[in-house]
Amino acid sequence: MTEKADRDKIRRQNRSVLLQALRRIGAQARIDLGRETRLSPATVTSITSDLISEGIVTGIEDPEQKTRATRGRPRALLSLDGGAARVLAVKLSVNKIEFALADYAGAVLARGGAGFASETTTASSFGETLVKAARGFLDGIAGGVRPSIISIAAQGIVDDSAGTVAWSPAFSERHVPVVAPMEAAFGVPCRLSNDTNMIAEALHQVDPERYGGTFAVIFIDYGVGMGLFVDNRLFVGETGAAAEIGHANHIPGGALCRCGRRGCLEAYLGDYAIKRVALGLDPQTQPARVDEETATIPDLVHAAEAGNRGAREAFSSAGTALGYALARLSATLDPRRIAVTGGAMPAWPLLAPAVEAALREALVDDLQPRAAIDPIDWEEDLVLRGTLARGLHELDTRVFAEQAGSGLALHE
Repeated sequence: MTEKADRDKIRRQNRSVLLQALRRIGAQARIDLGRETRLSPATVTSITSDLISEGIVTGIEDPEQKTRATRGRPRALLSLDGGAARVLAVKLSVNKIEFALADYAGAVLARGGAGFASETTTASSFGETLVKAARGFLDGIAGGVRPSIISIAAQGIVDDSAGTVAWSPAFSERHVPVVAPMEAAFGVPCRLSNDTNMIAEALHQVDPERYGGTFAVIFIDYGVGMGLFVDNRLFVGETGAAAEIGHANHIPGGALCRCGRRGCLEAYLGDYAIKRVALGLDPQTQPARVDEETATIPDLVHAAEAGNRGAREAFSSAGTALGYALARLSATLDPRRIAVTGGAMPAWPLLAPAVEAALREALVDDLQPRAAIDPIDWEEDLVLRGTLARGLHELDTRVFAEQAGSGLALHE
């Protein structure tokens, strides 16, 4: 039984590798798929034959060969059947719900959004708000659409085992149910993830060679988060709350965090934390009060570059906090790459010297990080792209694989 389970696991993994390659680079001949994925010709032939019979991969003629005067049999390519499924991606943030609908090939078909009142929405009422907004988005698409799977990303701490947002700046209450209302309304699987995890998913999807193996993403913006891949798999822990670095303690009893506790890393590195130091406010000043200040991170960058002492101190202390956090990450997991992104990236040249100094101070010589640190300009679309990728991965490895194994039809 164990041997069979292992074989099934390997086959599912190989299926996923082939499907992701087709999604990333487009139609390919079997021989080229083998080179791209490093799978044997026999494995590629066997799995793609199954995928064709299941109706999620189709054979097409090479369009380039038609334009050339060539003799012989036309070269056959394999391509994903975009119509095999639809993925609905949902992003939850402060006062905002964003939607994206994609086909099975990953092409985005429609985008939309809706607002809600973060301060007044209750845990018991948000499910109805979310379902209503999703129905409105889907009904507004020509012909109406029923998704095959729903993938949700939320700010804050999520509990994917319970299907709830345990804590988030997007909600005034804790333990907000989102999965159960959506599954009940649409009758399809629904997956919940932390938004920074979805940034890691997006980077892995676009460039698995660079962002593969064990790597991390640190997100610095309204809050601070981390996405983590271990051995080419998104690592979320038992409940989905793993890698929640922003609310790990940095200094016991320290500065006040938005979550209500004191000393979290976010209380030294989040945008409100940087503003709090730059403006000379007490470390126990409520983050909500700091948020009311009109200064922005770009404003503080300009001030620091002009020599403003408070702004320079703010970025230096934030960089030190980040450096110590990266030191703990490096000593624990030894990632080969750490990407840093978010709305604070205009400040990276001011953060970097303190980050490097803290890393040198925090780690003994033999543990100095070998990871490359990649500062990445922030793109809002990264979260939604990763959320779509997570939904497609679930279809590849679970939903379609299980349906194929049970003999169920994959198309309605």
